[in-house]
Amino acid sequence: MDKTSQLDRYDRAILEVLSKDGRMPVTELSRVVGLSKTPCQVRLKRLQSDGYITGFRAVLNPAKLSRDHVAFVEVKLTDTTERALRTFNVAVREVPEIEQCHMIAGSFDYLLKVRTADINRYRQVLGEKISTLPHVGNTSTHVSMQAVKDDAL
Repeated sequence: MDKTSQLDRYDRAILEVLSKDGRMPVTELSRVVGLSKTPCQVRLKRLQSDGYITGFRAVLNPAKLSRDHVAFVEVKLTDTTERALRTFNVAVREVPEIEQCHMIAGSFDYLLKVRTADINRYRQVLGEKISTLPHVGNTSTHVSMQAVKDDAL
């Protein structure tokens, strides 16, 4: 059975509200979703223990941190054996400028979202870090001109 079918309207409301404001106090959350405080707390703890909520974090302003240059990098590997993929996956997690890494089914193997201060720093990261990751054969870069929708922000 699909686990999301086990969620009722209150669970879904709690998830929706917290996805927009993870710091909302339980008293306010309970008011917004229409539950008293104790049942809301119990549901919140269950949603966390069942893995629907995996954590809470601060959403940072990339411009304030000089990381508002975004590039998407297509990566084609020279070897796609399971061992090579694992090696690449471990190494890519060590590059702080790589914000996201997705394995892709298509004409390339991975899509990376890279944040840097500017194009010069991006070029340096590409040459010194991304291109030297295990099994990287070639890359293709797409520079973002504007984030039209970014739910992570």
